[in-house]
Amino acid sequence: MKKYELMTIYPLDDEKSKKGADDVKSTLAKFGAEITEEKTFGDRDLTYQIQKQKKGRFVLYTMKLNPSKITEIDKEFKINMNLLKYQFVKLDEKESK
Repeated sequence: MKKYELMTIYPLDDEKSKKGADDVKSTLAKFGAEITEEKTFGDRDLTYQIQKQKKGRFVLYTMKLNPSKITEIDKEFKINMNLLKYQFVKLDEKESK
Protein backbone atom coordinates (compact mmCIF):
# COMPACT_ATOMS: atom_id res chain seq x y z
CA MET A 1 0.00 0.00 0.00
CA LYS A 2 1.21 3.48 -0.85
CA LYS A 3 0.40 6.87 0.66
CA TYR A 4 -1.88 9.24 -1.25
CA GLU A 5 -3.63 12.55 -0.77
CA LEU A 6 -7.08 13.06 -2.22
CA MET A 7 -8.34 16.64 -2.59
CA THR A 8 -12.10 16.80 -3.05
CA ILE A 9 -14.48 19.67 -3.80
CA TYR A 10 -18.14 19.41 -2.84
CA PRO A 11 -21.09 21.76 -3.46
CA LEU A 12 -21.76 24.36 -0.74
CA ASP A 13 -25.20 22.93 0.03
CA ASP A 14 -24.79 21.19 3.43
CA GLU A 15 -26.94 18.20 2.47
CA LYS A 16 -25.12 17.63 -0.85
CA SER A 17 -21.65 18.08 0.63
CA LYS A 18 -22.40 15.67 3.50
CA LYS A 19 -23.83 13.09 1.09
CA GLY A 20 -20.84 13.53 -1.22
CA ALA A 21 -18.34 13.11 1.63
CA ASP A 22 -20.17 10.02 2.92
CA ASP A 23 -20.14 8.51 -0.59
CA VAL A 24 -16.42 9.24 -1.00
CA LYS A 25 -15.56 7.64 2.35
CA SER A 26 -17.69 4.56 1.67
CA THR A 27 -16.15 4.14 -1.80
CA LEU A 28 -12.64 4.41 -0.37
CA ALA A 29 -13.49 1.87 2.37
CA LYS A 30 -15.02 -0.46 -0.22
CA PHE A 31 -11.70 -0.58 -2.08
CA GLY A 32 -9.58 -1.03 1.05
CA ALA A 33 -8.28 2.50 1.56
CA GLU A 34 -7.19 3.38 5.07
CA ILE A 35 -7.90 7.08 5.73
CA THR A 36 -5.27 8.39 8.13
CA GLU A 37 -6.26 12.07 8.14
CA GLU A 38 -9.13 14.28 7.01
CA LYS A 39 -8.74 18.08 6.82
CA THR A 40 -11.50 20.51 5.94
CA PHE A 41 -10.28 23.62 4.16
CA GLY A 42 -13.69 25.27 4.18
CA ASP A 43 -15.57 27.10 1.47
CA ARG A 44 -13.49 28.74 -1.24
CA ASP A 45 -13.90 30.40 -4.61
CA LEU A 46 -13.32 28.16 -7.61
CA THR A 47 -10.95 29.27 -10.37
CA TYR A 48 -13.65 28.44 -12.91
CA GLN A 49 -17.26 27.30 -12.67
CA ILE A 50 -17.87 23.60 -12.16
CA GLN A 51 -21.43 22.38 -12.72
CA LYS A 52 -22.58 26.03 -12.54
CA GLN A 53 -20.97 26.45 -9.09
CA LYS A 54 -18.66 29.41 -8.32
CA LYS A 55 -17.68 28.18 -4.82
CA GLY A 56 -16.94 24.80 -3.33
CA ARG A 57 -16.24 23.06 -0.04
CA PHE A 58 -12.70 21.65 0.00
CA VAL A 59 -11.69 18.52 1.96
CA LEU A 60 -8.27 16.79 1.90
CA TYR A 61 -7.92 13.10 2.76
CA THR A 62 -4.57 11.41 3.48
CA MET A 63 -4.69 7.64 3.06
CA LYS A 64 -2.95 4.37 2.42
CA LEU A 65 -4.22 2.64 -0.71
CA ASN A 66 -3.32 -0.12 -3.12
CA PRO A 67 -2.36 1.69 -6.39
CA SER A 68 -4.24 -0.84 -8.53
CA LYS A 69 -7.57 0.31 -7.00
CA ILE A 70 -7.35 3.95 -8.13
CA THR A 71 -8.86 3.24 -11.55
CA GLU A 72 -11.87 1.52 -9.98
CA ILE A 73 -12.32 4.33 -7.44
CA ASP A 74 -12.09 6.89 -10.25
CA LYS A 75 -14.99 5.20 -12.07
CA GLU A 76 -17.20 5.44 -8.98
CA PHE A 77 -16.24 9.06 -8.27
CA LYS A 78 -17.21 10.08 -11.81
CA ILE A 79 -20.84 9.10 -11.19
CA ASN A 80 -21.04 10.82 -7.78
CA MET A 81 -23.17 13.91 -8.51
CA ASN A 82 -22.27 15.43 -5.11
CA LEU A 83 -18.55 15.52 -5.89
CA LEU A 84 -17.59 18.48 -8.08
CA LYS A 85 -13.89 17.69 -8.53
CA TYR A 86 -11.18 15.44 -7.09
CA GLN A 87 -7.46 14.80 -7.50
CA PHE A 88 -5.26 11.93 -6.27
CA VAL A 89 -1.61 12.72 -5.50
CA LYS A 90 0.94 10.05 -4.62
CA LEU A 91 3.13 11.07 -1.68
CA ASP A 92 6.85 10.40 -1.79
CA GLU A 93 8.14 8.13 0.94
CA LYS A 94 10.47 10.94 2.11
CA GLU A 95 7.62 13.48 2.41
CA SER A 96 5.22 11.13 4.17
CA LYS A 97 7.47 10.40 7.18
